[in-house]
Amino acid sequence: MATYTPMIQQYLRIKAEYQDAFLFFRLGDFYEMFFDDALKASQELEITLTSREGGGEDKIPMCGVPYHSAANYIDTLVERGYKVAICEQTEDPKQAKGVVRREVVQLITPGTKMDGKTLDEKENNFIASVTDFGDGSFGFAYTDLSTGENKATILNSSFSDLYNELAILGAKEAVVSSGFPASWQKDLKERGLAVSLEDSEEELISFTELLADLNEKKHRISMSRLLHYLFRTQKRNLDHLQPVTIYETKQFLKIDFYSKRNLELTETIRAKGKKGSLLWLMDETKTAMGGRLLKQWIDRPLIDKNQIERRQELVETMIQHFFERQDLREQLKNVYDLERLAGRVAFGNVNARDLIQLKSSLQQVPAIKQTVASMGQEQARKISDILDPCGEITDLLEQALQDNPPISIKEGNLIRDGYNEELDRYRDASRNGKTWIASLERQERERTGIKSLKIGYNRIFGYYIEVSRANLHLLEEGRYERKQTLTNAERFVTPELKEKETLILQAEEKIADLEYDLFIQVRETVKEYIPRLQKLAKAVSELDVLQCFAAVSEERHYVKPVFSEERKLIIKDGRHPVVEKVLRTQEYVPNDCYMNPERELLLITGPNMSGKSTFMRQVALTAILAQMGCFVPAAEAVLPIFDKVFTRIGAADDLISGQSTFMVEMLEARNAIANATANSLILFDEIGRGTSTYDGMALAQAIIEYIHDNIRAKTLFSTHYHELTPLSDQLTSLENVHVSAVEQNGKVVFLHKIKEGSADKSYGIHVAQLAELPDELIKRANEILSSLEKGADTPIIPIKKEIDNKQADAANLNESALEAQLSFFGVQEKPQKTELTSKEKKLIEQIKSLEILEMTPLEAINSLYKLQKLLK
Repeated sequence: MATYTPMIQQYLRIKAEYQDAFLFFRLGDFYEMFFDDALKASQELEITLTSREGGGEDKIPMCGVPYHSAANYIDTLVERGYKVAICEQTEDPKQAKGVVRREVVQLITPGTKMDGKTLDEKENNFIASVTDFGDGSFGFAYTDLSTGENKATILNSSFSDLYNELAILGAKEAVVSSGFPASWQKDLKERGLAVSLEDSEEELISFTELLADLNEKKHRISMSRLLHYLFRTQKRNLDHLQPVTIYETKQFLKIDFYSKRNLELTETIRAKGKKGSLLWLMDETKTAMGGRLLKQWIDRPLIDKNQIERRQELVETMIQHFFERQDLREQLKNVYDLERLAGRVAFGNVNARDLIQLKSSLQQVPAIKQTVASMGQEQARKISDILDPCGEITDLLEQALQDNPPISIKEGNLIRDGYNEELDRYRDASRNGKTWIASLERQERERTGIKSLKIGYNRIFGYYIEVSRANLHLLEEGRYERKQTLTNAERFVTPELKEKETLILQAEEKIADLEYDLFIQVRETVKEYIPRLQKLAKAVSELDVLQCFAAVSEERHYVKPVFSEERKLIIKDGRHPVVEKVLRTQEYVPNDCYMNPERELLLITGPNMSGKSTFMRQVALTAILAQMGCFVPAAEAVLPIFDKVFTRIGAADDLISGQSTFMVEMLEARNAIANATANSLILFDEIGRGTSTYDGMALAQAIIEYIHDNIRAKTLFSTHYHELTPLSDQLTSLENVHVSAVEQNGKVVFLHKIKEGSADKSYGIHVAQLAELPDELIKRANEILSSLEKGADTPIIPIKKEIDNKQADAANLNESALEAQLSFFGVQEKPQKTELTSKEKKLIEQIKSLEILEMTPLEAINSLYKLQKLLK
């Protein structure tokens, strides 16, 4: 390091403290990167890689981005999961002795973004801290730095449940201690989370107000760790952070990550986008903060009946007051993101246009307050009372700021005339001075008779009088002082012009500085109102989501569900809300679903593509919508309040963990069986299809019996195993239903209608025919099916029209050879008892020791290869 130049040594010292981040090192008008940072950034950002001398033997790799456009590059890196440390010059280069002092002023990470194109306005950007207490419990706290929301809980569960909480939350970054198990850190990174280390958990005085409502030590430790990380990396005031709220996962309907994915609540399985999800269907919100709250309500439906019914009453009120609701929707359109505006005020990166947005938003509040109060409902009046117009802020911003200020806060033209006397004096001097300049120009033209004489200005020479060479003889001798000579003209100044120039230029410089100072004062005043603004934002966002529920419910003819304490589930003419919208002009076939304590488990049979999965999903989505407080897509709905929803729908593998489709299926089944209660809803689609017929059927029956006898949860179980339908005679709470289909002219027609009883056949070949598989293949499949249905003991052997001699020899196998069973240890013509060799005994012991269900596919293949080598 001693061989490098002082500047490169400074870079390396700072970089040593931020090894896991790109260091944007400020050099003049550029942020520069060196060494490995330069190599990697040039690839990620697709910018030119250069090099420079640094005092060492070799040139140093280098790349950079312009200071004024760095935000886009930073957004790109952070969106890809990287961290960026912003290193600025912290002293004036003119006053520096030696290398200019530089310091990191902010660390931007996936979980600490405050603005930028990659920050979705309708999605929270959460960062979480996880503390492993070593007693089977985890401290869990999270923050959205852009809104100031803080929450904490204790998770008494496994690491997989912890990850599930992170996934449901959609956290972008996890903060852990350096002692957090490396394998868990690796798992989190592989799942797409940025992992950051923070060992400080001491409670500082600055945390006191934020931790005021936390009584349990574990909560305080976990939240303190997160706060230490935020203050250390952001290096600025975070006055917008709200006091931490305690929550418990059992307060909400628990929908694990897999079920959330299978039900496509917030994104679709295939496209991984919002379109086609429940969130896409429901999002009729008019504000960004309403959109974020809607997503939170979808992720965490309620289980408290009183809270659910409170929302239902407000939705019903808004449906009944159509005109008031339309007025409210129009008013909400003009409300900007109060939560994030408050965050930017505290963070210090708010500009004058942001504050104008704040002012225009607050100006809508009195009208919103009046509209909500006019609905006359008790809960609506309570929300109306909470709506605080913050009139003091509105008045301040109206008096202080121009209506159309520039984006920059350092170039002036921010503050209104009349707001500050000193600023008005400077402006008067500047404006009158320019008027005086124009008057002087007229006077000089009259004095000299030179019509082309003009007074101009440039930054180097200031104000000047310009006269063409042809008219120089007309100037009064001794009055003009030569300042600059041009090719065709001369420039002069006079004592009067010098005096005015000083006054005008000083005034303009002081105007910009004073306007900046006044703007900072306004911003600091607004900062004092942040708690009131955040309270207002919560009320407005709740109103926005409720009007959204009302708009969707009315437009799509949803009904208000009733909650049963008798474990009844009655859905008449139920529809899948998303599929119904996607179909548009096509008619959706509604279906009923009836369950009670004597009818807990429905075994659903029917052909592929007939709608079994859609029916199951629509029951779950109906329950979720109901517990969000929304109306539901049905003609009538009576529902129990579920505590958990589990789904096993669709085929998916988990390549990151090395798990096959069938293993994922079994893990999801295990998760449901281990955690479901009698108050849960379970959806199992085609359990057992990933293995052999008998294995799959055995597993499916065992799972059905276990749920029926031990859990007694409301369960929808679809299957192609018709052999399971007689279970209805043995299991008292199981009933058969099927999706009907009819065969016309050899082709199947799906009716998409759920009926009582079991299906008579699977129609699998008909589905293949609909998929336009070759006719020859379809014909052959029918032949094989006919043979199997007649009870043939062996599959039909294919016979080719032309067989060469070698193939004929192979085809002339005798009956005993066909019936011979392959043996792992070789084929023997006649079974006989023999003493096992030591090699065989060793092989058997090794097979017994294998944990098949714990292996990845690759590990299984490797083990099989080793066993085969032992036999050779």
